[in-house]
Amino acid sequence: MKRFGSLFMAAILGSAITIGTFKAFDDNEGKTYQIEHVSSTPASSTSYAGEADMAPMEFTTTAEKVMPAVVHIKSTVTSQMTSRRPQSSPFGNDFFERFFGPQTPQQRGPQAKVGSGSGVIIDGEGYIVTNNHVIENADDIEVTLYDNRTYKASVIGTDPTTDLALIQIKANDLPAVAFTNSDEVRVGQWVLAVGNPFNLTSTVTAGIVSAKGRDINILRQKSRYAVESFIQTDAAINPGNSGGALVDLSGNLVGINTAIASPTGSYSGYGFAVPANIVSKVIEDLRNFGVVQRGILGITIRDLNSQLAKEKDINLYEGVYVDSVADNSGAEEAGIKPGDVVVNIDKNDVKNTAELMGIIARQRPGDEVNVVVNRDGKIKSFDVTLKNREGNAGFIAKEETKALAALGANFETVDKELARKLEIAGGVKVIELGYGKLRKSTDMKEGFIITKIDNKPVKSVEDLAEYVENKKGGVMLEGIYENYPGNYYYAFGL
Repeated sequence: MKRFGSLFMAAILGSAITIGTFKAFDDNEGKTYQIEHVSSTPASSTSYAGEADMAPMEFTTTAEKVMPAVVHIKSTVTSQMTSRRPQSSPFGNDFFERFFGPQTPQQRGPQAKVGSGSGVIIDGEGYIVTNNHVIENADDIEVTLYDNRTYKASVIGTDPTTDLALIQIKANDLPAVAFTNSDEVRVGQWVLAVGNPFNLTSTVTAGIVSAKGRDINILRQKSRYAVESFIQTDAAINPGNSGGALVDLSGNLVGINTAIASPTGSYSGYGFAVPANIVSKVIEDLRNFGVVQRGILGITIRDLNSQLAKEKDINLYEGVYVDSVADNSGAEEAGIKPGDVVVNIDKNDVKNTAELMGIIARQRPGDEVNVVVNRDGKIKSFDVTLKNREGNAGFIAKEETKALAALGANFETVDKELARKLEIAGGVKVIELGYGKLRKSTDMKEGFIITKIDNKPVKSVEDLAEYVENKKGGVMLEGIYENYPGNYYYAFGL
């Protein structure tokens, strides 16, 4: 009888647990997960010494190696709230003065916004990698080391397309992180995230690599050339972790923590990091050229799935479908055609667009990649020479990009067809605005076409770079917008 009673109670308890579990899952129905940036704070990383020589599940050695290479970044953005009259008028530039008197900007006082984030020391000379959104538009960047030393930092370069930035402090003999080959990182392996969530300095969390090649559509809000091929992890990442390190058990940098998927803005199980191989290439470009040298295949693409395969009558369910091929692109010259399905690049299988973008993001103009496609059920291989955004296989000289780096924008020379349409002799188009003089000191918008600088004609990026390189003091840019009437003027100091 006692035995029967025990079984009866156990059955009741089991039923209660089952109902409670079902209810817990049921309560989550209908919730949507929002992708948002991790508001930043420091993180760390450390050097590689081969395979981890430690007991399973033992993280202390890794944490002790990584934390000294973590920095806390505090960025201050000061905006002067100003009411300005339009910079041009169809009635003449003095229209407002003649009817309303001299128009003085209405100063509303400076507005300071302070944010914090993480950074990873990558060499002993004070170079630090972080997220672009951690230091974007900052007037002052302060870096605090693990031992509480504090330095002011200067921006070497930024890349909104990957949300990465390189800054430097005036310090030597610093502990630095070593990069691992993120292509060899496996789903399921242990990783540690190091950062300062909620200003809790040098916090270490553990988890696994949950997935690779994730596209969460967060960077395209800022850049049409965005590259998203994130490493996903369930190591706890919170506001304050942006720019911090995701490392393996040997202390090698697996990626830079960048974003979370969360219904609340805090950790809910999903974190995303820019892979170390992309970080390494971007940082090398920023250090050497001031901007990222991006190689472009010249194709528009989308993921192949069962619906698209049925629509296009393709007997394949993985890969990247080529919608179109740009004229004079490397892909067109190599022989790639619309309707091809890219399945492999440089001996790396390609299952989706994020994986393809991740591979190409590590290349530069002039690099050659082997692209394998499935065309009507047959496998074909093409050697493609990548080009830049301007359609050639070279990239901008170091001197030019260094001179333009202070402006904080990406430029391209206006082609002859557009110049003829706009009835201008030529010009330079601002295709992307990042950190720098133009955004901090003017109201310029992307798409502005520079036709003159200090009243001298500008017809190419080279013209602009040469002038800026030798200029000190005030600069006046004159130009137009493709879809707005009138001339516009922007002044700033160098």
